[in-house]
Amino acid sequence: MRARNIALLLTLAVAVYLVLLAGRAVALLRTGEVVPVLFGLGVLLLPLLGVWILVTTWRSGVRIQRLARRLEAEGGLPDVSELPRRPSGRVDRAAADEWFERRRAELAAEPEDWRHWYRLAYAYDIAGDRRRARATMRKAVELEAATDA
Repeated sequence: MRARNIALLLTLAVAVYLVLLAGRAVALLRTGEVVPVLFGLGVLLLPLLGVWILVTTWRSGVRIQRLARRLEAEGGLPDVSELPRRPSGRVDRAAADEWFERRRAELAAEPEDWRHWYRLAYAYDIAGDRRRARATMRKAVELEAATDA
């Protein structure tokens, strides 16, 4: 719950910033002069882009949270509590790699099961590969949505 509250607070801060930025864009547009109006149009694109990023990020988070709750209810949520950790708290690299290989083997056995994609995304995350973790989690969300449809 704490992470969600922080995310809400940060979203609120970004929203306030986007509103202030949009206000500056409108002020530039109201000048009626060519150069400020062009700058105003450019500045107006930034809040629009920011809103799009906020919406897609929250939508993705809600979908991933739904998958996590479903896996937890099924008793299949990944558990890495027994993996050795470094002083920083991160999972030991060799242990993360071994855990990752097991998740990849599970996925190879059943590539259409979203649960295995979720666990592989989690394995990428603990291995520190956030880009692949996000891509793999998107695949899990797509497969879960397809099985429910």
